[in-house]
Amino acid sequence: MITSIQGLLVAATPLHAIVELNGLGYEVNIPVTTAEKLPASGATVKLHTLVIYREDSQTLYGFATPAERDFFRLMIEHVTGVGPKMALTIMSKLSLPLLESAIRVGDIATLAKCPGIGKKTAERLVIELRAKVGATGSAESVLSASGTPENMSASPADTRLRDAVLALGTLGYKTADADEAVRRALLALGPKATTEQLIKKALGS
Repeated sequence: MITSIQGLLVAATPLHAIVELNGLGYEVNIPVTTAEKLPASGATVKLHTLVIYREDSQTLYGFATPAERDFFRLMIEHVTGVGPKMALTIMSKLSLPLLESAIRVGDIATLAKCPGIGKKTAERLVIELRAKVGATGSAESVLSASGTPENMSASPADTRLRDAVLALGTLGYKTADADEAVRRALLALGPKATTEQLIKKALGS
């Protein structure tokens, strides 16, 4: 099984990347959230991959982190009616920390905002994945600031953002609204802001 690929990034679109390795060009399907972190064409890139085998085809999917790849696999293997295309759509719309948070708290409205994802599918995501996501989510996804994926741009999310978003959730904020408010607070206060400062600023926004 191909679990990762590292090579020259030849070209990229919001949903595809062409990676050249040992003279071969590999087409990799990626979510928008991964495309946003890709380096410029001509640079070396590493993607964490999953191959989907069909009777007449093999399709390669790639992600910025192993946690994103594993969550993609979790959706297509455990959620009824969610195939690779729909799972990629979901991960293109929502970052992994936001997606896991929405599932943990049962935020159907946020999940249903994904194109092609109705209320029933959103409910299935919560029902079938909540126990697997767990109380705190995967260590890599919620602690994205602990390390930047190799050859990727740094993500602004870190444990302070996660904790602030979760705190707002306990106060009745929807996950998407809490995430937006906390990110606005971070922009206003700067990268050294504490969790408490982020919460106070977000509540006042």
